[in-house]
Amino acid sequence: MKNKLSRFAVPYEVWMAIFVVAPIVIMVVYAFSSADGGFTMDNFVQMGGYTEVFLRSFKLAVIATVICLLIGYPVSYLMSREGASFQRTAMVLIMLPMWMNFLLRTYSWMTILENNGLLNQLFQKIGLISLYNHIFGTNLEYFSMMNTQGAVVLGMVYNYLPFMILPIYSVIIKLDHSLLEAARDLGAGSLTVFRRVILPLSLPGVVSGITMVFVPSVSTFAISRMLGGGTELLLGDLIERQFLGGAYNPQLGAAISLVMMIIVLVCMLVMNRFGEGEEQAVKL
Repeated sequence: MKNKLSRFAVPYEVWMAIFVVAPIVIMVVYAFSSADGGFTMDNFVQMGGYTEVFLRSFKLAVIATVICLLIGYPVSYLMSREGASFQRTAMVLIMLPMWMNFLLRTYSWMTILENNGLLNQLFQKIGLISLYNHIFGTNLEYFSMMNTQGAVVLGMVYNYLPFMILPIYSVIIKLDHSLLEAARDLGAGSLTVFRRVILPLSLPGVVSGITMVFVPSVSTFAISRMLGGGTELLLGDLIERQFLGGAYNPQLGAAISLVMMIIVLVCMLVMNRFGEGEEQAVKL
């Protein structure tokens, strides 16, 4: 019976082989190939000139992930404590932006943050820019918010925050309330219950959320291009330039992609270690 059912998995195995395994193999081959097709390690040597891009990408991705966690965990926890009607409404509000196109959502932030955008117009009307000029002796007409690392991080947080909230919420909402009641019966206060029971048991959701935010953040190129104006080059932009830009060098692009993939996998493995053993953490 098992062998018969395994036949239904063949289409999925073919799909995985064509669209997952084959691209990775091609990437590895390109990464260790020169322009004439010979074996070389020069592609990895050339990557030394882009150390700043690697550091910037991981720095901004970590900042965005931490901000998402600081916002997402309290939101998830508070949602889980409310009634079913409130939870359904909150879920719709969280999911609603994701129903719109990713680029459209990012374009909206360009309209908000640009020099004559909605925020600067608001600041002008309430006199905030005039007050800033008076205090610091400047002569600004607007706050420059576009084409900065802050704008890139804001775009990451806005677009990826739901990926932090949803997995944490899905774990917290399924917690066994008898454990919380037992902890309170034993004299534990609200803070102790949260620290010794809720937080350890919610670690799998936290790890999933961190992974789901960090991975797209470190490899994004649309957000950095649109909100960073091309001045804040990230790994995604660098890889795209090697394949589509004027400096066409797919071998170098493949090498960068391979190294980034390995680093991300290592980070995911390390994070998964923190998500294991939550039951032991409760017993401590």
